[in-house]
Parts: sequence; C-alpha cells; structure tokens
Amino acid sequence: MLDPRNIDLNLLVVFNEIFQEQQISSVAKRLNLSQPAVSNALARLRRTFDDQLFVRTKEGMQPTPFAEQLAEPIRLALNGLTEAMNVHEKFDAANSNRHFNIALTDVAELYFMPKLINHCTLLAPQVRISTERTARLDLMAEMGAGKIDVAIGAFNEVSEALYQRRLFKQNYVVMMRAEHPLAGEALSIERFMAAEHLMVASNESPYDKINQDLEKAGILDRVKFSVPHFTAVPYIISNSDLLVTVPQKLAESTALPFKLHYQHHPLNLPDLQTNIFWHRRYHQDQGNQWLRSLISEVFAE
Repeated sequence: MLDPRNIDLNLLVVFNEIFQEQQISSVAKRLNLSQPAVSNALARLRRTFDDQLFVRTKEGMQPTPFAEQLAEPIRLALNGLTEAMNVHEKFDAANSNRHFNIALTDVAELYFMPKLINHCTLLAPQVRISTERTARLDLMAEMGAGKIDVAIGAFNEVSEALYQRRLFKQNYVVMMRAEHPLAGEALSIERFMAAEHLMVASNESPYDKINQDLEKAGILDRVKFSVPHFTAVPYIISNSDLLVTVPQKLAESTALPFKLHYQHHPLNLPDLQTNIFWHRRYHQDQGNQWLRSLISEVFAE
C-alpha cells in the first residue's frame, strides 16, 4: 500500500494537470516548468504507481484506465489542500484580478452580460470575465476541473455533482418591429398563424422543444427564414415584418435599442426557468461564492 508520506505531492499536481490538459507542453507552461521537467515528473509517477498512466496519441496524452480511477480522488485531495491552506484568505472583489469563466447560451449572454459588466466595473474593476457557449462544452468535466466557474441557463438534466439556484421564470413572447401592423393589437391565433415568421433553429435544450411545439401548431409552414442562434434576431426583426418567438428577457433587453415590440404569445407554451449552476467542489470557494452572490443579487426574482 502506498503511503502519502513517501510521495512527492508536487507529482500529484503534475498528474492533475496532465489529466486536464493532455499536453506536456501545456502543462509545462501552466506550471512554469520545462517540458523535460514535466516528462521527468511523469516518469516518477509511472514508477510510483507501476502504471503508464498516460499514453501519447495523436489526440494528446490519453489516460489509462488506472489513471481514470486516480483522477477524481487526486483532484479532490488537491482541492482540499488548497482550501485548507487558504482558509484565512478572503476574496477581496474590489482588489482581485481573478479571471472567471461563465458558461452561457447565446440568448443568456445577450441578457446577462451587459448588466454583469456594469456591476463588475463598479464593484470589482480588475476582475475579468469570459463566457463560453454551453453547447460547445462537456459542462460536467469543465466545471469539475475548475475551467468553468458557473453556468447559467435552463438546463433540464444536470448531474448531482452540481448545485443550483433558481434565478427567474419567464414566458415566451412574440416579438416584432415597433411599427409592425400587428404591434399593440390583440394577437389571435388566426392572425399569428397568418403572419410570416423567423425561426430560431437552435438545437439547445429547451429551445429545441419549443420549436417542436411551434411545428405541431403548424407555424413552421409559415417560416421562410431561420437562423441557428438568437444573436441576429433583433437585427432581422427590426428590419422586416417577420414575427419571432423568444424568451421574454431577450425581448425586454432588446426592445428599446432595436425599436421592437413584444406581447403575449397566443400559444400555450411552457415557462422557461433559468438557474445558476456551480460544482460542489467549489461550493466553499470564496471567489465563486462572490460571483454567485452577485449574479443572484442582480438577476434573481
């Protein structure tokens, strides 16, 4: 049985980085070491555990089954050590230059980022925030590795490893340009069906299910134009007589600058609940706590 007293704990840091990055050069850069030093550490790890641990392939350093088993306990142990060594260090938002990564859909980015940037500029002027598209990520792996601090969205199926807090619930509305012939009038199903529509052909849940509801109602027969995301929607709608079905928060944030009008949707579409998610490993991280608290204070209803 291996005894931790006989292992250089720095080797476990190298193991954790190789498992995450899968590139010796990337690990060397992150740890400010030479590539030979990282390779030497890997050789020591292999002797210690009597296993290859990582095999070089075209896709990078791929972990062996044994390394897969080691990865979770080692990450937890290193996170525990980090928290223990910094237990007295408080997160000072006003002076911190920490870099946070938030996973968002494109429609959430349009709504959240302008307000979040304004508040951070006032409260934490040196803090940096980057966003990542949720559809491009293995969200559980990225959050577990600490590469994504929080995720915001309407995700229906999430792992028990993630904590969550509800921010708000919203309806879907019909949006059109302010001078549209139907703007301000009671929008019956008949008028809605007779109009031409823009479709947001998003494959992300739950928007894909809304498109299924629109298809069942026969709306897609009136669709000549579609886009794969919400970013272009206000530009298109403000310069056409198309109608579009969007979450109410998007309509609220784009109506004034793009001279748009939105109103109650004539179809009985399900509500959209938006939550903030974070990984249990970072539940006690003070910087993560600050970010979650700020988002909740600004956006929770």
